[in-house]
Amino acid sequence: MPGRHINDHQMRLYMKSRLTVNKPAAAAQAAMSLRTAYRIENDPRLPSQTAAPRGRRRPDPLIAIFDAEIVPMLEAAPGLRPIAIFEEMQRRHPELPEGVRRTMERRIRQWRALHGKDRDVIFRQVQEPGRMGLSDFTEMGDLAVRVAGVDLDHRLYHFRLACSGFEHVHVILGGESYVALAEGLQNALWTLGGAPLEHRSDSLSAAFRNLDREAGEDLTRRYDALCSHYRMEPTRNNRGLAHENGGIESPHGHLKNSIRDALLMRGTIDFEDLAAYRSFLDEIVGRKNARNRQRIDAERALLQPLPDNRTADYEQELVYVSASGGFVLRKVFYTVPSRLIRHRPRAHLFDDRVELFVGGTRVLTLVRGRPGRDGKHGHVVDYRHVIHALRRKPMALLNLVYRDQLWPREAYRHMFDHLCERLSERAACKMMVELLSIAHERACEAQLAALLADDLAADRLPDLKILREHFAPDLASLPQVSVHLSPLTVYEALNDSYIGEAG
Repeated sequence: MPGRHINDHQMRLYMKSRLTVNKPAAAAQAAMSLRTAYRIENDPRLPSQTAAPRGRRRPDPLIAIFDAEIVPMLEAAPGLRPIAIFEEMQRRHPELPEGVRRTMERRIRQWRALHGKDRDVIFRQVQEPGRMGLSDFTEMGDLAVRVAGVDLDHRLYHFRLACSGFEHVHVILGGESYVALAEGLQNALWTLGGAPLEHRSDSLSAAFRNLDREAGEDLTRRYDALCSHYRMEPTRNNRGLAHENGGIESPHGHLKNSIRDALLMRGTIDFEDLAAYRSFLDEIVGRKNARNRQRIDAERALLQPLPDNRTADYEQELVYVSASGGFVLRKVFYTVPSRLIRHRPRAHLFDDRVELFVGGTRVLTLVRGRPGRDGKHGHVVDYRHVIHALRRKPMALLNLVYRDQLWPREAYRHMFDHLCERLSERAACKMMVELLSIAHERACEAQLAALLADDLAADRLPDLKILREHFAPDLASLPQVSVHLSPLTVYEALNDSYIGEAG
């Protein structure tokens, strides 16, 4: 059209039409003038090939410093950021305008493309079905999940099949350890129903941290034995090279985004207990696996069969129950029933619990505790284990080492402080022990805590007599049990019948 430049598409359309029609018809079809068509016949180059390169419209602001100052900096420190170079140039040359930053960044990027150092190349792999499973841990603190009103300090153990994308997660309450890996891996394999030929993990540096050489070698042997039990070849990526474990590092982000979205749609980050949070995660992972069901089923058929049973996914230690009514394990004091004093039970340490065995009998399961971040000893205390002894020695409550961990609920803690303000030390300790005794004997811990909270709000002392009557069993509600005794003659008849048959 007159007054408009033709483009490459018009010229190609003209040349194609020219094969079958004359010049005027081809020019009309390409929307150009006949004069332009005659010019194209003499010069068949495309318009983009004949256009002269655009020159600079203003002087180059970096011409005096780029080759002389910036390039030597890039050669000496290849990892230097463009913003740092720009700030240094502004310090050296105060007259350098702020608007030159983007120009400098583009020039540095172009220089690095032409003269920069070679970078590491990541080679994509063909994943064979049934070949590789990957494990790793991921931090979950940024989601701020709360369980029973308390922030849950945890991470997730994440297992994934490289080919089909099957995923499994397990909540880890402690740090990265062999116990966490063994429990999470075995849960994943038994949920999957088979084992891959190879198990890939990171360098397990967090699990080896603070271990001496002998302990580190023992952990390595246990990990190799775990993989051998499932006939998997253990492999590890090099330390610091997370992309070598990329088959699970990238899904970490997708999984956490899915959990974050589900929490937002749920409307709250609070969960009633740990079991509810684990069910919440299982539902999310289950939906992700359902989308890949066909691929997972196809790969499951190529997995190795599982052994007859699981192998040990715990650590074992002998502990001594002292006269304090408990034992110390991994810098944590645990209370136990006093009948175990002077015994040496065997403790099985799992990630979230400690199981005690006397001989081959499991006698107790405790929540696993962990020492404080400042290195101080932790305490796992159950007031039911010591309440009978406290009733005989109520003043022991006053300066008890683990008194802050003794209270089953916050209301009991606040009530003890209130009693200490209103009563003598002896009277406060005696009344508090009696309150704990009522909570234990009448199985009314939560209900009693609610009444104590009401007393605190009204600034009054609890009445033990009224509380005992309130939580006393209702005799009218107890069932009437009638036992009908058979006469002894019935047994004599049975005995005579048995003797007759024997004869």
